[in-house]
Amino acid sequence: MARADRPALTPGAADGPPVAESARRAVEAVWRIESARIVGALARYTGDFALAEDVAQEALAEALVTWSRDGAPASPVGWLLTAARRRAIDGFRRRSALGERYAVLAGGLAEGEFSPGAGAASGRADDLPWDPDRVDDDILALMFTACHPVLSPEARVALTLRVVGGLSSEEVARAFLIPTPTVQARITRAKKTLAAARVPFELPPSEERRERLAAVLSVLYVIFTEGSTATSGDRLLRPDLAHEALRLVRMLAALLPGEPEVYGLLALCELTAARFAARTGPDGEAVLLEDQDRRLWDRSAIRRGLAALGRAAAVGRGLGPYGLQAAIAACHAAAPSVRETDWERVVLLYEALGRVAPSPVVELNRAVAVAMASGPQRALSMVDDLAASGRLSGSYLLPSVRGELLARLGRTTEARAEWELAARLCRNARERSVLLRKAAGAE
Repeated sequence: MARADRPALTPGAADGPPVAESARRAVEAVWRIESARIVGALARYTGDFALAEDVAQEALAEALVTWSRDGAPASPVGWLLTAARRRAIDGFRRRSALGERYAVLAGGLAEGEFSPGAGAASGRADDLPWDPDRVDDDILALMFTACHPVLSPEARVALTLRVVGGLSSEEVARAFLIPTPTVQARITRAKKTLAAARVPFELPPSEERRERLAAVLSVLYVIFTEGSTATSGDRLLRPDLAHEALRLVRMLAALLPGEPEVYGLLALCELTAARFAARTGPDGEAVLLEDQDRRLWDRSAIRRGLAALGRAAAVGRGLGPYGLQAAIAACHAAAPSVRETDWERVVLLYEALGRVAPSPVVELNRAVAVAMASGPQRALSMVDDLAASGRLSGSYLLPSVRGELLARLGRTTEARAEWELAARLCRNARERSVLLRKAAGAE
C-alpha cells in the first residue's frame, strides 16, 4: 500500500486537457493548505501515523484522476479524507485480524457521505469527517510525531516538510539540493522507525511537552535557516523554504499561544525575513549588511517581528535562545545604519545567548559584535582562542571573520590568506564570490 511519494502536482507535469491541469492545481492547493489537518485526522482515526500518510498520498493520486474527469467536489478536503479512509479500511481488511478496528472505521462511512467518484455534486462543506474541536490537537500531535526524538535530525526535517508543510519529496530535495531518492528514503525510514518504536499519535504528556517542543522548534529553525542562508548551491537565499518555515511557525504560535519560545522563533523569522529583499542584488549576488538599502526592508514584517518579541517577553520569564536571537535582530531592524547600531546591547545579548545556549557560532558572532563596539584587536584575540579550540575547524565562518579583523588591523596579507581559505571551505557560490572578491581586493 505504501507509496514512495505523492504524484507530481505542478501544472504541466503531465500531458492532458485543461481540466486535468485544473485538477492538478486544485489538488496541489488543497494539499498545501490542508495536509496537516488531513494527515492528522487520518492518524487519529487509524492510530497509525505511517498508514495515515500512505493513504493520504493514495487519495491524492485518486483525486488527480477523478477530479480531472468529474471536476472538483464541493468539499475537496472531505473528499480526500473519505477516499483515504476507504483506502485505510481496504488495508485493514487485507491485513485481517483487525475486524474490530475495521468496523469502527467503516461505521463513519454511511451511505450519503462524501463519495469518491461522485464528482463536484457530492459532499457537504459543513460536514467534514473530523471533529472541529480536535483539529488543533491533531496538528500539534502531527508536529510532535514528525519531530520525535527517535528520528534523526535529517528525517525530522524531511517528514515535517512532507506531512505538515505539504511539500513533495521533489520539493524538499530541491530545497536542500539533495537527490529525491535520498529524501524518499529518509521519509520511508522515518515512518518505519516510528512504527518500530511504537510511537503513539498523541500529544506528549504535559511533563514531556516542553522538552519535545524544543525538538519541534529546532526543526523549524533549521528549515528557516537553510532558506535564509543556503549552505550550498548558487543561490544565497531560498525564500520559498524560509517562508514555508515561517508559515509553520505562525501555525504553531496560533496553537500554543502561551509558549514564549514559539513567539521568540516567530519574531526571529519575521525580523530575518524582513531583510530578504535587500540581501541580494539584481543578479542574485550577496549584498553585505553595511551595503544594504534599508529602504527595501519589509517594515510590516519588522512590526510583526517586534510584536512577537513583545509577546515572548510578556508570557515568559526572560527570553530564551530564540527570543535572544530575535532581540539581536531587532537591534539591527531599529538602526538606520551599521555604524548607528547599538553594538553594546548586541554584545550583551550575545553574552546572554552564550550562557543559555552556548555554541562556537555564538562566540564567533559575539566577537564580531565586540569588534564593532570596541575595535578589532580584542575581537581577534577571541577568534584566535576559538580557532585554537578547534571547535569550528572545517567551517568557512571562522576564517571569514578572522580575515575581516586582520584587514581592519592593516594585516592585509594575512587577511587575504584567511579569505582564500574561507572561500575554499564555503559551499555556497554567492558567499564564495564575496570572499574571493575581498581576497582579490586586499592590498
